[in-house]
Amino acid sequence: MRQIVLDTETTGLSAEGGDRIIEIGCVELVSRKLTGNNRHFYLNPERDSHEDALKVHGISNEFLRDKPKFAAVADDLLAFLAGAEIIIHNAAFDVAFLNKELELLGQPAFASFVGRVTDTLLMAKEMYPGKRNSLDALCDRLGVDNSSRTLHGALLDAELLADVYINLTRGQDALLIDMAATDTVGNIVTRVDLRAFTLPVLLANDQEAAAHEEILKQLDKASGGKTLWRIEPSRPVA
Repeated sequence: MRQIVLDTETTGLSAEGGDRIIEIGCVELVSRKLTGNNRHFYLNPERDSHEDALKVHGISNEFLRDKPKFAAVADDLLAFLAGAEIIIHNAAFDVAFLNKELELLGQPAFASFVGRVTDTLLMAKEMYPGKRNSLDALCDRLGVDNSSRTLHGALLDAELLADVYINLTRGQDALLIDMAATDTVGNIVTRVDLRAFTLPVLLANDQEAAAHEEILKQLDKASGGKTLWRIEPSRPVA
């Protein structure tokens, strides 16, 4: 499975208001591992950054004057992203800017070039309702070293987000089967009969049960009382 963690920096906050992309960083993951096959572009936005944006990314207007325009890198970028799952923090923001850049070139929307877009901000909000879920906050919560992040930078932020994403989804490791690592004889996949194993059942103690109930209450509050386990009656186990 090929995934690309993507981040952009822009001249401001409004793609529809005329703001443009000034930097794109892309980090490739294959089978949830960094490959080192990344892409990084600085772009001439053909306009100056807003003062507030300059405070965030620190990329001066003068530095960008001789950089290529988006049109010059679009084919390379889209070829690199083609068919992959794109992982973005607050995807609505970055995709809006990418859509606008593509629209200016007479190209279809960003989603038509990629497999799908995954928003780690939405993932984090579901996992940590009511908490801060900025990239810095997630780095702190998940033990990702972001000490070198004094300003926002597209490639650095994409690298940090790749680590954050792996940590957010680390529980999936046990559910994923890497067929490339499976022992085979000819074209026959070696199978393990799980019926030969007796799995112990570990019941939660009172403290763990209370902590679980507190998390359910937080999720229930964050959803406005619409969580299914509060609405639907529990079904007896067969």
